[in-house]
Amino acid sequence: GNLYGGLQFYRIAKAAGLNPILGYEAYIAPDSRFQKDAGSMKESSYHLTLLAQNQTGFKNLVRLASAAFLEGFYFKPRIDRQILEQYNEGIICLSGCASSQFSRSILSGGGGQSELDSAIQIAEWFQKLFGDRYFIEIQNSGAEIQRLCMEGAVQVATRLGIPLVAINDAPVSAIAGLGYA
Repeated sequence: GNLYGGLQFYRIAKAAGLNPILGYEAYIAPDSRFQKDAGSMKESSYHLTLLAQNQTGFKNLVRLASAAFLEGFYFKPRIDRQILEQYNEGIICLSGCASSQFSRSILSGGGGQSELDSAIQIAEWFQKLFGDRYFIEIQNSGAEIQRLCMEGAVQVATRLGIPLVAINDAPVSAIAGLGYA
């Protein structure tokens, strides 16, 4: 996501009486953003959706995006868990689409218990860091992969008491589910 046009978009939307939410579809490295030795692009990063709650959140998104390019670039600009621990204030985190680490762990073995355990560990880490600013994404536009992913995601969310947010490919639809609009 390009955040640099974000402020102009924000001002125009506010002037039109809309309550805009600025977001960043981040790529997060499986380990350190400084580690650049994965065998393929698919193994080098996972999707993660980050939304600014306020001005602090927007500043932190810009910090994360800058570090992703300057420090974490490997196939794509990447952040990692360490920098999220530093710059998460004012940010809402969604678990990510089918290309997220959370979703891939659910899909890796067809939804068996060991895969759910892995997804639970991932969700617990984000829940601990973001608290009530962490949501599990579900998406269903008819694809079988999304249906399998959704079943596992709902189970994990229910078990950990994490709210669900329904999203679509157009990121603006995430706004309605969060109740911030």
